[in-house]
Amino acid sequence: MQKRKGSATRFAVCVNNSGYPASLELHKIYRLVPDEDAAEDGDLRVVDESGEDYFYPASHFMVVELPKEVEQKLLKAS
Repeated sequence: MQKRKGSATRFAVCVNNSGYPASLELHKIYRLVPDEDAAEDGDLRVVDESGEDYFYPASHFMVVELPKEVEQKLLKAS
């Protein structure tokens, strides 16, 4: 199992779902799970359509900063 480091909740928008059409929806906002080891390898740990977190290429996403109120609502919805 990979190490998970850090604790800040971050979100990213999927900008490319090639290779993962069943797992990622284009233009959807996904929650990221902090993982410095994944980032060093050029990946992000993403909670995908299955509800589980998996590694995806960071190039498939754009990390976004959202207002705290929006973040809280997204976290409650998941």
